[in-house]
Amino acid sequence: MIPVRGYSGARVAVLGLGRSGLATARALAAGGAEALLWDDSPEARARAEAEGFALFDLTRGNAWENVAALIVSPGIPHLYPEPNRLIARAMAAGVPIDNDIGLFFRSFATPDWDEMDVTPRVVAVTGSNGKSTTTALIHHILQVAGRPTQMAGNIGRGVFDIDPPADGEVVVLELSSYQIELARALTPDIAVFTNLSPDHLDRHGGIGGYFAAKRRLFTEGAPDRAVIGMDEAEGRFLANQIAQGAADDRVIRMSSGQKLDGPGWLVFARKGFLSEWRKGRQVASIDLRDIPGLPGAHNHQNACAAYAAARCLGLAPRLIEDALRSFEGLPHRSQLVGERGGVRFVNDSKATNADSAAKALQAFERIRWIAGGLGKDGGIAALAPHFGAVAKAYLIGHSAREFALQLGDVPHEICETMERAVARAAEEAQPGETVLLAPAAASFDQYKDFEKRGEDFADRVRALIGG
Repeated sequence: MIPVRGYSGARVAVLGLGRSGLATARALAAGGAEALLWDDSPEARARAEAEGFALFDLTRGNAWENVAALIVSPGIPHLYPEPNRLIARAMAAGVPIDNDIGLFFRSFATPDWDEMDVTPRVVAVTGSNGKSTTTALIHHILQVAGRPTQMAGNIGRGVFDIDPPADGEVVVLELSSYQIELARALTPDIAVFTNLSPDHLDRHGGIGGYFAAKRRLFTEGAPDRAVIGMDEAEGRFLANQIAQGAADDRVIRMSSGQKLDGPGWLVFARKGFLSEWRKGRQVASIDLRDIPGLPGAHNHQNACAAYAAARCLGLAPRLIEDALRSFEGLPHRSQLVGERGGVRFVNDSKATNADSAAKALQAFERIRWIAGGLGKDGGIAALAPHFGAVAKAYLIGHSAREFALQLGDVPHEICETMERAVARAAEEAQPGETVLLAPAAASFDQYKDFEKRGEDFADRVRALIGG
């Protein structure tokens, strides 16, 4: 655990008692603060009491007297689609609003660091798609290199559940827009922006607010190095705002699918080859095409982002290449579950929207596509340019019939359940084809979350192929 610094003897309110809220409460107590805990959910309050925490009703009229700060869990909207009533009352009382990420950055460095040979560092990764894989890949590269490292944030452990860093350790954080937008301190050593596509628009008041939340990590965080994806206008804008000129190598421009030019530090993947250029000269190249844990252009973008971050940390290209080849991928993200008779079975349950499903459809040539669930606005209409790769679609869940109408001439079958979809796709698949779960929809109609959906797919595939 990392104790919270700066609030010893102070009363600090914590709103939201999920994983991050309870971890924050423990860290506040360890740092000598009096944590005042509240959640609208009786079940969440009961879990806090079971841990020995006292509850404090923040709905009371005098609740904000002598409160030094309000720490808000990332899942609680504070401004859009409408102001949260308790957060609004705290602001009216002049109580500063923060979250666990802000507390982490103000508490991470300690006087013990003066005795270390190499100061610990933080790499923070954000973006719309690929940030989990990129975070895990950076962590994996560091492990292969023998560097002490921990991974936390929106993946793995909460930021306050990690151990105090050792000499020379690198903490790799995945940070969502929810986590970045309220943090009052943001000081990563290296920050990574993978890409941007519309998501969480209600929460942020539109695409501009969503981008603004991501942008804070770079413009307010002032990292020593910034790896910026250049495949959308927002990334190009962000790189332009940070860099002092085209040759400023504090900004590493990164892309998948286009060759980047210029005198600066560039990392890009094109036709399956990753290239690093500095000062107008190529310094390294890696063939990504046969790396099983990183299929498709979207994973090549992840590889570029992780490669660039690792280079910022001083790792050699050959060592990074070896680590890329041993990376097995994350569960539910282009995860190869198994193979039978020349047919691959891939679990991309994390593809919960059309944009991420499009990347999955582009990663394979001939696909038996399992899709459906609780569809989002627009359904799968935006995926029409990628339907050519689909040999047949097997539709499940609430939006199965809606998706069927949007498939046009693409062969499809309404299967309703994962059990039937996997059985039918496996029965009809031919050698060289891929049975791909890329739902393009949320999971909540049939599953607790996308992880449970992916686990169901993987379990049924393994039962079928004997893996």
